[in-house]
Amino acid sequence: MRWGLLGTSRVSRHLIPLLHQLDGHEPVAVASRSPARAEQFARQWNIARALSPYEALLNDREVEVVYNALPNSLHAEWTIAALRAGKHVLCEKPLATRAADVDAIVDAARAAGRAATEAFMYRYHAQTARLRSLVADRAVGDVRSVSGEFSFLLNRPADVRLESGLEGGALWDVGCYLTSYARLIMAREPSSVWGWQEIGPSGVDLTFAGLLVFPGSYAPLDCGFRSAYRASIEIVGTEGVLQVPNPFRPGVRERLILARPDGAQTIEVEGRPWFADAVDEMRRLADGQPPTLPLSESRGNVATLEALYRSAREQCWVQPAC
Repeated sequence: MRWGLLGTSRVSRHLIPLLHQLDGHEPVAVASRSPARAEQFARQWNIARALSPYEALLNDREVEVVYNALPNSLHAEWTIAALRAGKHVLCEKPLATRAADVDAIVDAARAAGRAATEAFMYRYHAQTARLRSLVADRAVGDVRSVSGEFSFLLNRPADVRLESGLEGGALWDVGCYLTSYARLIMAREPSSVWGWQEIGPSGVDLTFAGLLVFPGSYAPLDCGFRSAYRASIEIVGTEGVLQVPNPFRPGVRERLILARPDGAQTIEVEGRPWFADAVDEMRRLADGQPPTLPLSESRGNVATLEALYRSAREQCWVQPAC
């Protein structure tokens, strides 16, 4: 599959080496609003064509799949544009910042006969499949809580994740993993949510804490840009506890820790490099296979995030419009 990259973001640098290495994939073009930036990026990463503006990538007949790594506020707009141009799309998370925009992406994909999916790379990894199997087999009994934390120290003032006009903020950037994970394990949408945020000088949330409530269970979350790096998930059930030390960026060797009344065990999981399974997912989708991460699940996650932000603003419990 011939890939085109929308934007020259830092996260793209995790994807490009795999496109060069994996059989059946090739990065053929990169687009930026700045011709000079596109040229520099293409030379650095051995990409054949540097294009500007973004529309030039969508008009490139050789490009089959678009990787949309633009700022959050541009995800829906350019995913829809790429679909209408006849491209499949792997879009960085969050797929959109409004549930209604996910609906528009669904309509565009259906009309174009093309596939779109969200780049939650963990969803395609063997570790997540193993974890879901353990939960389904009642390794922890009935799930009572899924707690998660994801933070790091962001000290680059010009970072796009700090720009309110580009829909930056901790919840959109890292908190979206926590809501996605909780909803996956609970296998349903939350009935209500509560959120609290600390707003920074640029107008985006630097810290966000929240609670998702499900029937008979709950999911607390803690994320932000003002703390040292932390990333973990803990699933607590009636008969045991599952800990996921590296939930969001799993690699070739991972481990899950299962603690039960009769003792604890470490479960080794062999997988592939971060991004590899998501890359191959695009070929599966192009061949008409069912998605690992349906757009309906992406919509539910965006609706949950919208509800958390509304709760934090209004300081009240909110029911997501999933």
